[in-house]
Amino acid sequence: MKWDWSAVGDFMPRFWDGVLVTLQALVLGSLIAFALGLVWAMAQRSPLKAVRWPVMVVTEFIRNTPLLVQLFFLFYVLPEWGLTLSALTTGIVGLGLHYSTYTAEVYRAGIDGVPVGQWEACTALSMPRGRTWSAVILPQAIRRVVPALGNYVIAMLKDSPMIAVIGALEMLGQARQFTAITFLPTEPITVVGIAFIVIAYPASLLTRALERRLVR
Repeated sequence: MKWDWSAVGDFMPRFWDGVLVTLQALVLGSLIAFALGLVWAMAQRSPLKAVRWPVMVVTEFIRNTPLLVQLFFLFYVLPEWGLTLSALTTGIVGLGLHYSTYTAEVYRAGIDGVPVGQWEACTALSMPRGRTWSAVILPQAIRRVVPALGNYVIAMLKDSPMIAVIGALEMLGQARQFTAITFLPTEPITVVGIAFIVIAYPASLLTRALERRLVR
């Protein structure tokens, strides 16, 4: 096997396009997952069964079906109902929606970990429910779950190549397309593999640093 630096040079413009798509999917998908996951978690604690049970059914359904199937559904089925999204937007929404069901469980664990006395104190002080959540419960719960949320960001990065199947060419998608044209798989796939490590490892270190800081 001979390494061809010229193939690397030819691939780099495509590679940077793929990096941009990967980072867009990762950052925006993470924001959706974090925000929507918190909504799911809070809705599951609603005293109203009309709110709690539908949310539980939806989150269980999403969590127990493959991400790939969900991406195909969003990209190919929704247009039949009049809602058409671009490939990248579909990928972002799909990743965010899928991972929101996992972050919901993380938030739920964090909320359950808040001492019961905190709830009782808020009740004794007649604090409004919204104030109880925003000022007392969520600040404590979110601090507990930040490391786990960071791990899901890394997991989402590793799942981002799936969006290539609907035409959003992230790093690996660009590498596969380049390979199909040039029949040179070694260089582009190796570059992409290194890029995943370069992105994921600092994110892992940051997660550990946040965990140590929050523990202190």
